[in-house]
Amino acid sequence: MIAGVLLAAGASSRMGRDKALLRRGGDSYLVRGVRRLWAACDRVVVVLGAHHAAIRGGVEVEFAALVHRRALDRDFHARPGTSRAKRRIEVHFVVNPGWRSGMLSSVRAGLRDALSMEPEAVIVLPVDHPDVRPATIANLGHLMHAARQHTPARARRALLQALVPRHRGRRGHPVALTAALALRIADDAGAADLSDAIRRHAALVGYVDVADPGVLRNRNHPGD
Repeated sequence: MIAGVLLAAGASSRMGRDKALLRRGGDSYLVRGVRRLWAACDRVVVVLGAHHAAIRGGVEVEFAALVHRRALDRDFHARPGTSRAKRRIEVHFVVNPGWRSGMLSSVRAGLRDALSMEPEAVIVLPVDHPDVRPATIANLGHLMHAARQHTPARARRALLQALVPRHRGRRGHPVALTAALALRIADDAGAADLSDAIRRHAALVGYVDVADPGVLRNRNHPGD
């Protein structure tokens, strides 16, 4: 099982309103991010912080409306190569009380919750990247699963590996982490940010070239 972590804890001060509730393609950024992570992840942890009660309340109403309209039916379909006719997909909300200290604190909070699900890998996506394609996330999940399958069983629990998508030579999001690396990052209180934490602990960082400009599109301002 692969878990997802969607980072939505910031105050959205540059945007001027909560990015998690902005809309793209009919969904809020938050619901859109969850549904994209479902392309590879059966369980998604959403990390909230600023205005967490209003954001959670809004997206719970949104999910309820999607269920009522049967708009999520396709999300529940089994992924190619699986034998299940229907998937069990979930979303969990956690609140990071230290969200003001920066994104890494929310990464760590999300990873700790995701690791309690005992996943083989974790995919981390910021909520302000709503244009990432589901196929990109599905491919990251497939590659992480394949890497684990081709690693000797005795070494899998200690596999410290990350996969980063790259578009036209520029690194982007989301980032995929093995469970062992996710645990190291969750326990690292000294890293400056997620990139620094990966550099400090990963034995191998792979770059996946993708034809997906959405991995680079960080929507922080009203004009983005």
